[in-house]
Amino acid sequence: MKTILKIMLLFCVTLTYSQTTVTGKVTDTNGQPLPGANVIVVGTATGTITDFDGNYSLNAPQTPPFSIQVSSVGFDTVTKEVTSTTQAIDFKLREGTSLDEVVISASRTPERVFESPVTVERFGLKEIKNTASAGFYDGLENLKGVDINTNSLTFKSINTRGFASFANTRFMQLVDGMDNSSPALNFPIGNLVGMNETDVLSVELLPGAASALYGANAFNGILFMRSKNPFDFQGISGYHKQGITSQDASGDNTYRDSGIRMAYKFTDHFAAKVNFGWLKGTDWTANNYAGKPGSGDTRASIGYDGYNIYGDEVSTNIRAASGGLGVIPDVVVSRTGYEERDLTDYNAESIKADWGLYFRPWANDFEIQYVGKVGTGSTIYQGTNRYAIDNFIQQQHKIEVKNDNFFVRGYVVSDNAGDSYDMVFTGININRAWKPDQLWFQQYIQTYAGATFNGANDAQAHAAARSVAETGRYAPGSPEFKEAFDRIIKDPDFSKGSQFRDESKYSHVDANYNFSHLWDVIDIQVGGSYRKYELNSSGTIYTDYDGSIPYSEFGVYTQMQKGFDLGEEMKLKLTASARYDKSEFFDGFLSPRLSAGLTVNQNHNIRASVQTGFRNPTTQDLFIGLDAGRAILVGSAPANLDRYSRSYDISAAGQAGFGQPAQITQTGGAAYTNSYLASSVSAFAKSENPADLEIGNSALVTPEKITTAEVGYRGKIDRVVIDMSVYYNKYQDFISGEVVVAPFYGTVGDNGLSIAAIANGDYKAYQTYTNSTADVNSYGGSIGITTKVFGDFDLGGSYTYTKQDFDQAAFPDFKTSFNTPEHKAKINFGNANLFKNFGFNTAWRWSDDYYWQATFGDGAIPAYHALDAQINYTVPSIKSTFKAGATNVLGEEYNTAIGTGSIGSMYYVSWTINNL
Repeated sequence: MKTILKIMLLFCVTLTYSQTTVTGKVTDTNGQPLPGANVIVVGTATGTITDFDGNYSLNAPQTPPFSIQVSSVGFDTVTKEVTSTTQAIDFKLREGTSLDEVVISASRTPERVFESPVTVERFGLKEIKNTASAGFYDGLENLKGVDINTNSLTFKSINTRGFASFANTRFMQLVDGMDNSSPALNFPIGNLVGMNETDVLSVELLPGAASALYGANAFNGILFMRSKNPFDFQGISGYHKQGITSQDASGDNTYRDSGIRMAYKFTDHFAAKVNFGWLKGTDWTANNYAGKPGSGDTRASIGYDGYNIYGDEVSTNIRAASGGLGVIPDVVVSRTGYEERDLTDYNAESIKADWGLYFRPWANDFEIQYVGKVGTGSTIYQGTNRYAIDNFIQQQHKIEVKNDNFFVRGYVVSDNAGDSYDMVFTGININRAWKPDQLWFQQYIQTYAGATFNGANDAQAHAAARSVAETGRYAPGSPEFKEAFDRIIKDPDFSKGSQFRDESKYSHVDANYNFSHLWDVIDIQVGGSYRKYELNSSGTIYTDYDGSIPYSEFGVYTQMQKGFDLGEEMKLKLTASARYDKSEFFDGFLSPRLSAGLTVNQNHNIRASVQTGFRNPTTQDLFIGLDAGRAILVGSAPANLDRYSRSYDISAAGQAGFGQPAQITQTGGAAYTNSYLASSVSAFAKSENPADLEIGNSALVTPEKITTAEVGYRGKIDRVVIDMSVYYNKYQDFISGEVVVAPFYGTVGDNGLSIAAIANGDYKAYQTYTNSTADVNSYGGSIGITTKVFGDFDLGGSYTYTKQDFDQAAFPDFKTSFNTPEHKAKINFGNANLFKNFGFNTAWRWSDDYYWQATFGDGAIPAYHALDAQINYTVPSIKSTFKAGATNVLGEEYNTAIGTGSIGSMYYVSWTINNL
């Protein structure tokens, strides 16, 4: 027993003497403390971070001598030797350039931006602190080559290199490795269910195709957001922003955004964190009352259909509806709609929480994580119609096992549409609640005829007819209106309601192993992924009337990377990667990528890459079955075509003149097998020449492919950092929507019965999902320059050129939705340390005009410019930073899309505590 005690005592004494304590402070060259800097023992996983004042205390089990290394984003790394068991070592870090920052996304392995084989943009802790935007996500708009389309105050869609829409299925967004796309919508919903500002470690963005490593959805760019690990970043931090939004249409409204992060390292083996955020404001009011493009209509027009007026989509040719009475003019008349502001409260809200448990069983780089996220809120989404997204919920749950050389993660993403509804069908069905369409048009026709017989001219007769037909209309705000509104938005039957339901989800597993630690000859990675979708909208979005629709896809990839020394001043790095993906509905596809980076004189890097990519048709491309009013959206999966089925009334002329029944049933398959192009039907309506009709019969959709080539340069010339690139994209089988018209009787091309059906108005418009036979290409380039001026002031600017090569006139029914300005320019100017603890930053951006093309509506977007600015003051004694800022300071309202609310200004102050 005495022997055992002696051994234990000796063991404890050994532990005591082997402990080395190193303390100190980390500052920049101006003496300003650097909170959140990493301090590690070289060659080990032992480390700590500096506190808000830049101080650190490191307990290491090693016996001196050994080395410790200090690093901080945006600064050079410094290594010093520890020579005693209790030692104070201070560090002064020199500010580096953006080229020195480390990224992971470009090659799935850590490397300097300078050495990345492809273009990559980074937004780190320093940029988050100094952004002139209201939040870090909004600040991404000031990155080179990045576009943000503003759907609403809380829903913004990021895009690069063109082909953008709010339903941006070409762009991927990962949060700690988890796809942030909504299962129902199949695209990211901004930062609504993303990250709190105090938990963001870094944001990286790859513009262009990245399918070779990240699969089908990484087709037009990919955004990576990484959070802080509680082993490295502990404590309680938080922020609160308070201000107003200001818009001509909605006035001044309160805006607030708060968040808190709590993280604790219990032992070297276990750490945990919790985040909570709440944002609330009033959305940008949409009040574009112009008539739809090409109509030239105003609100006084009898057939008016306005962008942000809903219910006026219901229209008819009153002569055809009258049975061909000669006294009734051959014109289209629409019902009177309701303004969008009558159909939503414009509440913009985001409530999100996440939590994580982190376990390191051997106190080294091997880690097991469980992360959960949940978010809810209200926003507005613009797709084919405008949708009020109320009280939706999205959840994510992940388990991941990893170390420095591998990871295996599995996660599930699910959503619930909550109380969301279609504002267009809300307006349509409120109208129908007080008077059915048939009765409304009957009264209109009868009153017009009577007024004409009594000597009224055409304008007077139309005015009298509308006045009588409008008798009984529910006035906005009246008890009758409110009762109908509340009932309709809770009814998922679009013939009398507007609610859409969804409880879709997908499960995803992916893994990666990096063999670089096993041999030095070449770096090799292998990996793969598997995803299973389960669509469940109860028939309100998809054709899942009888139960959920499951399907799956998988992919495997590899990458090889090799560096060559070509001399003392020249190095070459070659990278080759390839990925094979397979959806259960389509043949497999191989996506290779080849890249080369040549470093000259340590300050100049030339890169070139060629890669192919692809994207599978989305869940909506395949399985949607949705009556959007103007057209029925029918996905082109073979099993989907006949699942969508509806009955339609046949006109009196069709019944009497062509022996048709009073009602027929038509399936969605008619859009793909028996249809005319919608543009040719419009031409026929004007000319009455059957030769103008062109057969549609859209082909079933297949995967879209891209081949892209890029050449770029990064370099440092004295104090000037330059990053530039040019690219060319060639698309094959470009996926988009096509509008067709399916007659209720006859066969297209029969030169008889089908033409009569079109002439009698016996047809239905559909939007199909198909591939273009046209050549679709795009090309462009960007250049960014940053430097120091007037001593220590930061000055940066960028210019981006983006161009589409597509003959729209030759394919009038095919929409590419390029939606990107040809020219963009951005300038940033600021100083993080103008004087002690005080900094400022400004960001100006300009966009050329461009043409917006989408299912909701097309139209020109005028050129615009905006200026954001902020000042900040740090109080070290209370570990706080105070900021006052404003976005769109100049107050010139602008739009990034047709039909959305004009973007006004935002003024705010914020208090951030202990955000390392």
